[in-house]
Amino acid sequence: MTIDIAVIDYGMGNLRSVSKAIEHVAPDRNVVVTSNPDEVAAAGRVVFPGQGAMPDCMREMESRGLRPALIEAARNKPFLGICIGLQMLFEHSEEGDTRGLGLLPGVVRRFPQALMVGAKGEKLKVPHMGWNEVEQAIKHPLWAGIPDHSRFYFVHSYYPEPADGALVAGWSAYPFRFACAAARGNLFAVQFHPEKSHAAGLQLLTNFVAWQPLPL
Repeated sequence: MTIDIAVIDYGMGNLRSVSKAIEHVAPDRNVVVTSNPDEVAAAGRVVFPGQGAMPDCMREMESRGLRPALIEAARNKPFLGICIGLQMLFEHSEEGDTRGLGLLPGVVRRFPQALMVGAKGEKLKVPHMGWNEVEQAIKHPLWAGIPDHSRFYFVHSYYPEPADGALVAGWSAYPFRFACAAARGNLFAVQFHPEKSHAAGLQLLTNFVAWQPLPL
C-alpha cells in the first residue's frame, strides 16, 4: 500500500492528535504513524512531530535507526517539523547541551529567566504555554489562507535562533521576538502545534498536504 504521509514515531509526543488532524484534512490520503525507516523513505511526504526533552528525543530517534531516513526526507520531499521536530533540525540545543541533526544552521536557546518580564512588569512563566500571534515573515504556500497574526498554540521552553535570517518564516513574541517557523526548499517547520490550533492550524496542515515544493 502506498504511504502518502508518514508521521515519524520515535516515542516522543502526542502522535495520535497529529495523525488524526492530518486525516481530518486529508481523508483520501493514507496516513501512517511509523518508526520504520523503510516506510519513512517510501512515503510521499513526512511529518516530524515531537514533545519532551531534546536529549531524550535525539536518543530515541537514533535508537530506532531513523536518522538517515529522516535526513533524506528533509532534503528531498515535502517535510513538516512540529515543536521539537523544529528544534531537532538545528545544529545544537542548550537543552542538555545536545547536538541536533544539523540540517539548518543555528542553535536552540532556553527562554532566559532574566528577560521573562511582561509589559506590566509581571513575571512570565517558562514554559511558554498558550495561544500567541504569529507574524508571517515571508510569503509561503503553507501560510496560504491564514491571515497574518493568526493565533497558534504553543508549549515550549526553548526556541530556535537561526544563523541565517532567510530561514525565518514566522515570528512570535514572549516577551521578546523569536523565530517560530523556519522554511527552506521542501522543508517547513514550526514551534507551535498546528494540530491543536483550530482553524488556522488545520489550514496549515491542509496546505502541507497539497504543497508541491520546487526542488532546491
